[in-house]
Amino acid sequence: MIQNPIFPGFNPDPCICRKGEDYYVAVSTFEWFPGIPVYHSRDLKNWELYTHVLTDDQKVDLKKLPSAKGIWAPCLTYCEKEDLFYVIYGVMNSMNARYFDVDNYLITAKDIRGPWSEPVYLHSSGFDASIFHDDNGKKYIVSLEWETREGYEKPGAICMVEYSPEKREIVGYPKRMWSGGTDRGCIEAPHLTKRGGYYYIMCAEGGTGYNHCVTMGRSQNVWGPYEKDPQNPIVTSAPGESYERQDPDHLKPKYYNPESILQKSGHGSYVELTTGEVYLVHLCARPFVPELRCTLGRETAIQKMMWTEDGWLRMADGSNLAKTEVPESSLPEVPMPRLPEFDDFNGEELGNYYYAPRMMPQSFADVKARPGYVRLRGQESRTSLNKVSILARKLTSVYARVTTKMEFVPEVYQHSAGLILYYDNMNYINLRKYYSETLGQSAISIIHLENGEKTELLDTRTPVEDRPIYLRLYIEGRKSWFEWSYDNENYEKIGRIFDTTKFSDEYCKYGEFTGTMVGITCADRVKHQHYADFDFFEYLADETRNIGAE
Repeated sequence: MIQNPIFPGFNPDPCICRKGEDYYVAVSTFEWFPGIPVYHSRDLKNWELYTHVLTDDQKVDLKKLPSAKGIWAPCLTYCEKEDLFYVIYGVMNSMNARYFDVDNYLITAKDIRGPWSEPVYLHSSGFDASIFHDDNGKKYIVSLEWETREGYEKPGAICMVEYSPEKREIVGYPKRMWSGGTDRGCIEAPHLTKRGGYYYIMCAEGGTGYNHCVTMGRSQNVWGPYEKDPQNPIVTSAPGESYERQDPDHLKPKYYNPESILQKSGHGSYVELTTGEVYLVHLCARPFVPELRCTLGRETAIQKMMWTEDGWLRMADGSNLAKTEVPESSLPEVPMPRLPEFDDFNGEELGNYYYAPRMMPQSFADVKARPGYVRLRGQESRTSLNKVSILARKLTSVYARVTTKMEFVPEVYQHSAGLILYYDNMNYINLRKYYSETLGQSAISIIHLENGEKTELLDTRTPVEDRPIYLRLYIEGRKSWFEWSYDNENYEKIGRIFDTTKFSDEYCKYGEFTGTMVGITCADRVKHQHYADFDFFEYLADETRNIGAE
């Protein structure tokens, strides 16, 4: 069986495609770089983090964007006629006054590892834009057209516009063509496909919260009208009918389903295998209960599907409830390399599983300056929306232990470096070494930011020597705490126990849609040049334990 989620942790809005015998899934990254991870598989059970689409933080400038803005819902397709990969992505710039100002772009590449073409600007008519390659050579862009007018149903309807590859621009203005296959409202994430004389539209409805789902419609004309699948929704965590068109809120916690481990299932994309089998990837989440807080963010799951004789897509087990265990395909199993638990920074390049807010990690993290270490050059405070030195991994389980060995000699109080549990720039816990003027020497202490409220835990201030120091973070379900050591054997607890559940969409007020990260960090708030050296980064996660198992 395939175990869900296939990509645990912050991996939302999956889009799947196939080239020959290779399967690829792209997911959202919001304010994090590198942007748009692509996972690769040959059997849909074993996956590897293969590449990233966006690696130029000058060409795609996310600096100064608030948390949860940035790169939304990429669409990855492969056009067989052209032997070309297409990625459509949106840069969400602002959600002020619910205007949702987004710019949508198109890029292409012969090889999914790049190089990718210069971005072509498409339009700013709503988000979740995707591309459909018709068999007559025409191409269409579909997206959610965001509604701002009073008296109109929010958040809007699905619109479509033709795209001219020759002129590299859209043809005319987007036109509305679909308002959903249910009455759950909050339609988004449109994908067009074609099969057996029908055009199929797949969407997410119900909001990207607890009433989320995958729906379909079909038409013999690309512009419609589209008929609703009589069994909608085809995949969800909250079966049953609900009328929510009048409520534009996306979260809708009242639809939490205690019968399901996977919640928020929706935003799907399907692929037909070389064997004729069909699988659908979709986002999901696993909240702490009863808090209903999803510390790991929105994750990616997969479901086995089938086509009915009358041409509708269904879950293979005949239900529409997303499952944690899914039958494997008949493809031969192909193992894939897993991400390492221990990184000694001995390689020539930084691992591709490291991320940084709003800029490429390589702009401040150097593995060549001191062989066997990663050197982090300090920049602005960790609350900044501009240049911040945080080298982070995605938290993939709420049962984890994170350890690093650091060498750092702060010279002024604005120098600090250490270990961080980070949701966004307004929510983090940082065990850091810094220069204490009160003590007249180096010290360690914890800084806690909760929804923008900063607390320097002065009772944790501890003088330390300027020699290598080990910093450790334990995450045990709802409880998280820090420890430190000089010898990696005798650890001393520092500070109180923190509430892991608060690192979540549901609790954090300044960002949403992402997930919790763990990492190492350095700040030099004077000259942006003082650095810290880290000998290793160890991330041990138990992904077999469910949230709330304690």
